[in-house]
Amino acid sequence: MLHTKSIEIGGKKLTLETGKLAKQANGAVMISLDENWVLCTVTASEDAKPGQDFFPLTVDYREKTSSVGKIPGGFFKREARPTEKEILSSRLIDRPIRPMFPDGFFNEVQVLCSVYSSDKENDTDIVAAIGASAALLISDIPFDEAISEVRVTRIEGELILNPTHEQIKAGDYDISLAGTTDSIMMVEGEANEISEAEFLEAIKFGHKHIADICNFQKEFVKEAGKLKREIKAKEDISEITSEVKSICEADIKSVTNTILSKEERKLKNREIFDKVVAALSEKYPDSEKKLGGIIHDIQYDVMRAMILDEGKRLDGRGLADIRSITSEIGILPRTHGSALFTRGQTQSLTTVTLGTKRDEQMIEGLKELSYKRFILHYNFPPFSTGEVGGRPGPGRREIGHGNLAERSLKNLLPDEVDFPYTIRIVSDILESNGSSSMATVCAGSLALMDAGVKLKKPIAGIAMGLIKESSDGGDKVAILSDILGDEDHFGDMDFKVAGTTEGITAIQMDIKIRGISFEIMEKALLQARDGRLHILGEMSKTITTPRESISKFAPHLYSMMVPREMIGAVIGPGGKNIRHIIAESGAEIDINDEGKVTIAAVDKTQAEIARKMIAGLTEVPEIGKIYDGTVKGIKDFGAFVEILPGKEGLLHISEIDTKRVLKVEDVLKFGQQIQVKLIGIDDTGKLKLSRKVLLPKEIVKPINPTEKE
Repeated sequence: MLHTKSIEIGGKKLTLETGKLAKQANGAVMISLDENWVLCTVTASEDAKPGQDFFPLTVDYREKTSSVGKIPGGFFKREARPTEKEILSSRLIDRPIRPMFPDGFFNEVQVLCSVYSSDKENDTDIVAAIGASAALLISDIPFDEAISEVRVTRIEGELILNPTHEQIKAGDYDISLAGTTDSIMMVEGEANEISEAEFLEAIKFGHKHIADICNFQKEFVKEAGKLKREIKAKEDISEITSEVKSICEADIKSVTNTILSKEERKLKNREIFDKVVAALSEKYPDSEKKLGGIIHDIQYDVMRAMILDEGKRLDGRGLADIRSITSEIGILPRTHGSALFTRGQTQSLTTVTLGTKRDEQMIEGLKELSYKRFILHYNFPPFSTGEVGGRPGPGRREIGHGNLAERSLKNLLPDEVDFPYTIRIVSDILESNGSSSMATVCAGSLALMDAGVKLKKPIAGIAMGLIKESSDGGDKVAILSDILGDEDHFGDMDFKVAGTTEGITAIQMDIKIRGISFEIMEKALLQARDGRLHILGEMSKTITTPRESISKFAPHLYSMMVPREMIGAVIGPGGKNIRHIIAESGAEIDINDEGKVTIAAVDKTQAEIARKMIAGLTEVPEIGKIYDGTVKGIKDFGAFVEILPGKEGLLHISEIDTKRVLKVEDVLKFGQQIQVKLIGIDDTGKLKLSRKVLLPKEIVKPINPTEKE
């Protein structure tokens, strides 16, 4: 049966429809926001795999080029692997819905969101997140709490819901947030140094609309929802849990209360596991995985209790304390800029490479073709956590972390007019124990200044954590600054904030519980600001302002203007002229539609050669000016001499010498370099040259009439 329901959100019509498309999926919703249509389907396996102890959820958001009337590029002419944009959008959907599945549900679930129509003015990832929630709600898959997602910006003081691409460019920030009717689940965004109060204002504004959309979904479910499947009752493991506790709980408390390095704690935990297995393997054979899970749960409870009851953390810090920080710059001899940033046991080695306009990244998607001049890549090799893994390469997590660091830095870069370089940052995480993405922000800021990039202000990032337990007496809450890996793993929130001394430049929040209040968020933001200022202070001990000049190994850029009507002359037929200049000079050359020529060369001499050649191509011949020319052709009546690239004039036989010339070949040879003067330009534009006027006149001795022969 077809079910359709609509609501107006931010001046646009949002519609949910089910019962017409993809009817064999567990749940399918075609969601539209005006002319933007996304089909969201959800399916789940009938049973969990035997022994499955985690929730296997996959979310894929894909943009079909047909949705904007385009045919894909490339040889195969079909959509290929996900773009970075699609991966980042998939993460925006995954993160808020994941906590909404019930504990103990381990069936494989797949969420697919396919864009079938796009107006190219609005991003469809927000629409897809709402559609995914609605599809899960109406399905038989256990998922009983609606989430909704919106995007917010501010232009000239006015808050705008779900802005267009152009409005986002003009706005003070671009913040995406997801939540339920009464709490926030996820935040992701960038900003132009806004205050914590301004950020909260945007979140509160967005959440009002989130609540409306969640209630709208619930009304839709009343009409179209299926009966939810039952979750199999959990196995009663109280007996074995009690035995494991009696063996190792005291040891776990001892390890948790002792200040140890990550490696030492890992070794101690391994000893505890071996002790439990040795004691219970006979009674519970083939139960190592189950025993490991029980030990994990005990560690979870012990660590959280220590933080909430004692205000003490695994490494002995207070809740708001930051780990020790060291930083170095210029440590790699041939890179254009480099920095090593270490905070506790998290370390980033970051490099900066400066390139030319040709190095910009081309971005294809549903929007018009665009180019990026700032690129940040984040790498997380398995050795950074002391593990053996597959071949290194960017996964979804690495792409997401790199994007967050990129957004943290990009708004403080110099304008392209002032610094016309393409900039690439690569952060290699060499060691990790919490918040490597924020270490990348710090290292990236340092490396940019080391490279001589005129960064407007230094930028730092910090990751905040949360431990929250409810009891009869209310909630116990602890907010942690600069979280460790275990605090992230056992905690309830990962809240990353990057910015300058003046304000926030990027933010990302993920939680594992069903939302947090504005009060907790505000406290976390203020505590994050204090931590960020402390980190910036430590970074300032290494460098405070960008270097005066860029590396001698970087391409130096020189620019010149040519008349727009001369652009074709510089390029030449099929690019012949500009290729010749590049080959002769060794420089890179780019010319835009306005006639601005950018010359990139490591050696200034190369740039000067290119500049002279371009100047020659665009110079207008001037009567009376003397030129260094090259003989390009010889005829009976004279010679053709090239005085400027591609510009030849006739040197008539009568203008070759002060003496009478019978044959041109007696004086000139092909390829000979000579000086000539431009003495005229006829009505057809032909150039008239003279060599004779530049030669000394022959002195003729006067004849004495009285002298005898």
